[in-house]
Amino acid sequence: EGETMVVSIQSNIQYHFFHHVCAQVGLLSGICLIVGTMIGSGIFISPKAVLLYSGAVGPCLLIWAACGVLSTLGALCYAELGTMITKSGGEYSYLMEAFGSLVAYLYSWTTVMVLKPSSFAIITLSFAEYASTPFYPGCTPPIVVTKCLSAAAILLIVGVNCLSVKLASYVQNFFTAAKLFIILVIVGAGIVMLAQGKTETLSNAFDGTPSSVGAIGLAFYNGLWAYDGWNQLNFITEELKDPFRNLPLAILIGIPLVSVCYVLVNVAYFTVMTTTELLLSPAVAVTFGDRVLYPLSWIVPLFVVFSTFGSANGSCFTAGRLAYVSGREGHMVKILSYISLKRYTPSPALIFNGVLSIFYIIPADINTLINYFSFAQWVFYGLTALSLIVMRFTRKELHRPVKVPIVIAGLMVLVSCYLVLAPIIDKPDLEYLYCTIFIFSGLLFYYPFIYRRVNWARKLMRPITMHLQLLMEVVPPEKTE
Repeated sequence: EGETMVVSIQSNIQYHFFHHVCAQVGLLSGICLIVGTMIGSGIFISPKAVLLYSGAVGPCLLIWAACGVLSTLGALCYAELGTMITKSGGEYSYLMEAFGSLVAYLYSWTTVMVLKPSSFAIITLSFAEYASTPFYPGCTPPIVVTKCLSAAAILLIVGVNCLSVKLASYVQNFFTAAKLFIILVIVGAGIVMLAQGKTETLSNAFDGTPSSVGAIGLAFYNGLWAYDGWNQLNFITEELKDPFRNLPLAILIGIPLVSVCYVLVNVAYFTVMTTTELLLSPAVAVTFGDRVLYPLSWIVPLFVVFSTFGSANGSCFTAGRLAYVSGREGHMVKILSYISLKRYTPSPALIFNGVLSIFYIIPADINTLINYFSFAQWVFYGLTALSLIVMRFTRKELHRPVKVPIVIAGLMVLVSCYLVLAPIIDKPDLEYLYCTIFIFSGLLFYYPFIYRRVNWARKLMRPITMHLQLLMEVVPPEKTE
């Protein structure tokens, strides 16, 4: 009886889902998603690492600007791919078209199981640190407090995203406005300081020790970590209104806007702090606030909390979409591709992402985890840029509303190779090996369950899927081919 109920409802839901969910994200929401996801905790934490590895103020500012250019070039490649293959799921859909099922599966395996939930976890952890610090003046908050607060944030964000696409979009837009406000406050204060002649640190910008090739690579890693999120819009292409116009426009407005903000924020930091002070500061933005905005210095930690919360929301909003698309293609458990009957959101995928994120909060050293998995992230960024070059020759017939010079894609492939290899050559850690082993361990599941599609696995999953379906009130969407 349960099956009959599910099937009878299915035809109604298919029409509703694609008219309800699709085309709900306009140009402004698209820009807000890019800006909102990119400006997270990175700009408030990364400046120290970028300065440390680059060796002086001048190279440091150049690296911030170069990271912005690189992100824009990468996003333009993604704009061509996103308007040529208008499916949600970002890199997954492009790797599928260019290299076939296996590469796409390894990407979805690594991203759904580790990259997305661990980055969601690290963003909520930095949210928790900034949120709890004011209650523990003069010392660091207990780990238990930050972890519980972080888990609470994850539950709240997953709840919002499961309730409605529109609500998640409104939350995103609100927090993006809050971030831009704090960025403007810091930049404005920096301009006032410059006008007052506080340029000691900036006047001898290139004094310092030159860095090694590996160290420059690590400086780029940290800078690009602050820029990460430039590809977020491609995960929800199916939900964009008029993607052929809005996708490239949102990229060309959103990313340069973030780049200008980042460089100006760093200039503002250097008007108040010397390089040594900046390197010793526990939280650069808070130190800046204490020196410049006193007695209103509480504004900075409060808005950094808003900023990280908005970033976590953007990360969750797109992570669910990837699990949903790979479930739809049969690369993940089918239940992940199901849609909520009442809310029209991919709630099983969102809940799965949230549960994994809470598991990643438990080990303390999540920063190293992110470092080693940024390495995996850039492997896939490089493969995606390569897929653009490959499809220029193998899929000539596809309509390309946006076409970037092939040189840009080639440059992205080279940069990705550098970013993947430089840190390993500079400091070969075993963790990189573990990371590679994990990516390929996905093959253990690929052969029996996806390539061979063994019968016993289906028999085992059918009753589980049906019970979960009735419990969560979710149904499969139609295959949108």
